[in-house]
This record gives sequence, C-alpha cells and structure tokens, in this order.
Amino acid sequence: MFLLGAALALTGCSRPSTVQEIQNEGVLHVITRVAPSMYFEGREGATGYDYELAKRFADELGVQLQVRIADDNTEILSVLERNYAHIGMAGVALQPDLKNRYRSIPTGIQAQSVVVYNRDLEHPESLESLAGQTLHLVADSDHEHLLDSAASEAGISWKVHPGLDASGVLARVESGEFPYAVVSSNELELNQVFYPNVKEAFGLGKPRELVWLFPKEQDGTLAQAAGQFFQRLKNDGVLAQLSERFYGHLDRLNYVGARTFMYHLENRLPKYEKLFRDYARDFNMDWRLLAAIGYQESHWRPNAVSPTGVRGLMMLTRNTANYVGINNRLDAEESIQGGAKYFQMVHDKIPERIPEPDRTWFALASYNVGFGHLEDARRLTESAGKDPDRWMDVKEFLPLLAQKEYYTKTRYGFARGQEPVIYVQNIRRYYDVLARVLEPAAPAKPEQPQIVGIEPQAGSKSGNNAKKPATSTLRASLPKDLGLIPPTL
Repeated sequence: MFLLGAALALTGCSRPSTVQEIQNEGVLHVITRVAPSMYFEGREGATGYDYELAKRFADELGVQLQVRIADDNTEILSVLERNYAHIGMAGVALQPDLKNRYRSIPTGIQAQSVVVYNRDLEHPESLESLAGQTLHLVADSDHEHLLDSAASEAGISWKVHPGLDASGVLARVESGEFPYAVVSSNELELNQVFYPNVKEAFGLGKPRELVWLFPKEQDGTLAQAAGQFFQRLKNDGVLAQLSERFYGHLDRLNYVGARTFMYHLENRLPKYEKLFRDYARDFNMDWRLLAAIGYQESHWRPNAVSPTGVRGLMMLTRNTANYVGINNRLDAEESIQGGAKYFQMVHDKIPERIPEPDRTWFALASYNVGFGHLEDARRLTESAGKDPDRWMDVKEFLPLLAQKEYYTKTRYGFARGQEPVIYVQNIRRYYDVLARVLEPAAPAKPEQPQIVGIEPQAGSKSGNNAKKPATSTLRASLPKDLGLIPPTL
C-alpha cells in the first residue's frame, strides 16, 4: 500500500487534479517525511497523526492511499510544485510564501516557532539578548519568515541545514554544537525526552495551525473535500481523539525524570530485558509495554516495597500474587511473570468493541485502580453525554471518583481517581521512549492481536543518522553527551 523511497522521482508525472479524476484512478498520492508528528512505521505498520488522517480521507474517497517518503520539506514542496502528488504533509503552518504557491487545509494541530538553547548557557529572554549569535534551522520551515526582519534588527543571523530534521537539530543543541536553534513547538514536545539538555527559551510569533498543502494546479475540489472532511472529524470529536492519542501524554517526563529514566534504561533494564521479552511473548504483549509498566511500578527494582504492602519489580499485592500463582513477589522473574499474566487478565475484561490503543489505556487504568472503579468512571462519562469507550473522555471523569458528590452515586465508591490517569500517561511516555530506541520482538501468537500501545517514531532520518539497534545495546542509539545522572530512586 505504501510507496516508499524515491522511485516516483524517476517516474513522476502530473497527477489527476479533481476529486472525480482521483476516484477514477483509484489512488490518493501523498508525500510526507518521517517524523513522530506526521508519519512513521510502528509495530502494526504505518501510523502518525497526519497519516491516520490521510488514511481516513482516502477511505472516504474510496481510493487507495499511496505514501511517498521525502528526505525533507524541500523535496515535499518541489514535488507539489510539479503536481506530482495530491497532498503534501510537511508539518508547516501557512506562511505568506506558501499561501501564494499552494492551496491549504488546517489539520487541527497548532504549533509555534520556539527558540531553544543548551541548558549550560544563560537563558535568553528575547532575540535582542542573542545579538551576535547564530540560530540554526531545518530547511523550508515556518521559522525563516519570522526571522527575516526581527533577526536582522536584533543583530543575529541564522543558518539553514538542509540535511537535518528537527531531531537532528535538537541533537546538536543537546551536544552543544548548536548553542541556539529554532524548532516547532510540537516537534520539541515529541522529542524533548531524548534531549534533556535542550531548553525552550521563548516563542516567535503566535501559535499557528499546521496545514496540508495542495498543488495550485488542482481545481480546488480535493482541498474543498478535505476541508469538509476535517470539519466532520472536528464535529465528531475524532480530531480531538487523534490529538490526545499522539500528543496527550508528552508532558509526563521533566528534566530530572527524563535523565533518570535514560540512566535506568542503560543500567537497570538490561538485567531484566530477557525476562520482559520472554513473559511478554507468553502473554502476547509488546515486551516494551510490559517493561514500561515495570518502570512505573518500581523503576525496575526487584526489592521495591511500598508502605501499603505491595512489593517487587511489578509491585504486586499479596492478593494479586496469590491470584496469578506467584509465591515470591521479590523474585524478579516471578514478579514479571505475575505482572504479565495479571495485565492480560485485566486487558481481557475490557470490552472488545473498544479499539486499540484505547483498550490498552483502559486496561492500564484498571490494572492500577481496579476494574470496578474504571466502570464507575465510564458510567459517569456516559451519563455526562460523552463516550465511555474513549480514553480521552473517561480520563476526565476518573478524578471525580475522589469527590463525594460523585462517588456516592457510584457502585464501588471512593477512589483516588487522579492516580490511574497519571499512571496511564506515565506508562505511555515510557513506552514511547522504549519503542523508539529498542527493537520489538515478534509476538508468539501472530494470529491474535497483540497487546500494544501506540509506538512513536520507530526510526527516522535524524540529523545524526541514528538507527535502532538490533538488540538493546543502547549506547549507539542514544543521543551523545546525554549527561546521564545516577538514579534518584
């Protein structure tokens, strides 16, 4: 289904320009680049915010989606100029230059150009405070037109790097090679955990909505159809759900938390990785999801004990351990086995009609707070006119279980409902990181759906050409000069 690589550059031809012609041909041609904000190959195939929208749009038109992967925005814009693709997904807002060259439709995601710097430097307050400095940018970004007048007046310059993406720029700010840079705020949010020494200084201009671009040669019917499609998704809540799915958990690791997690990733996880892989395979889970649960529970400490009596690497209660047949909760292997078995049992209780990844998020919440309390929150969600099968809706109502006016109306009563929300969001972020730097394992039962989360970027053309390792030998895949600190927990 996907057209990858540069084959179209050799055989490119002008594309049909009307909706009817596209439907007659049976193919919607889209060009984009690999980025966690738009398109990447996950465990279950292609995904990403923009990709998911493009797939839905192609389905609505009744045509096949073909995706061509560009090296950078320069290539995307060049292909659109020649009308060799129907839609360009470049992760940009509609700046004046683009407005004159392409048609556009907003995608529902807002972003702002932000100045970032290495945290070893003094925090800059404004462009004027950067007089004499150079800002580093990716090519054909939103940022240049904002700097055209303001930067020259402030006495600073900027340099464009055609061979780098946002991750490559941030990696160089992390290492100190680029003291200052400008990136899009959504790209910073998606990559921040990997570059804890990168700090945001200030924004340039106001946040603007990112757009899809369409060739001017088109008659406008495709852009019009896309606009109507987006409006329906907005009215139905689908845009908000996709936004939560890809962006709703990105604030869960601060500077200290990110550095500590990366330290434990290198120094603790290798001791238990085989156990996570083996028992995840036994229970048809993505092993990185099981490891993320273990980190949330104990920071991968087999001797962890809480004041309430839960203990072990997976922090099992005595009742849960007995329920799943575990004798020694402080034995790492037994704990991981018990955690995997219990999570599968919890996951199986979540209604099958709920699609992934929401079914996994509900299972995690149930694992934390109990199935009964989760059902209470889902009933509250439904009584308020929202969707009890969508995590983004239910997570608003879980915290109400701690308020008397609400929990007195429920079957299972009081619960510290904010805890499962934080629990799920934390695990989603840990899973993001693990899925980005560690290879998955093939499921033991390929004929059955595997319990997985949403994978972030599974591999990208980052500026430093980092690739995922075949095993979990991580040093080659992690950003250089990460400045890892000893564990605090």
